[in-house]
Amino acid sequence: MTRERALYLFAGIMVLVSVALTQWVHPNFYWFTLFIGANLIQNSFTGFCPATWIFKKLGIPSERECALRGH
Repeated sequence: MTRERALYLFAGIMVLVSVALTQWVHPNFYWFTLFIGANLIQNSFTGFCPATWIFKKLGIPSERECALRGH
């Protein structure tokens, strides 16, 4: 798994969790969903995402690194 795919997986899980929290815990959790969406939008422009930084620290390679290694 690459960092980019891990980010998609993580973002999808977080959206589903935030919607579930909004539905079953408290309606104000929709702010969490909005934060996730805003973070994804700013990531598309800046390339910065805290989750990707964590994935890098965990040793998950990027797609570019995998391509350079020939995987």
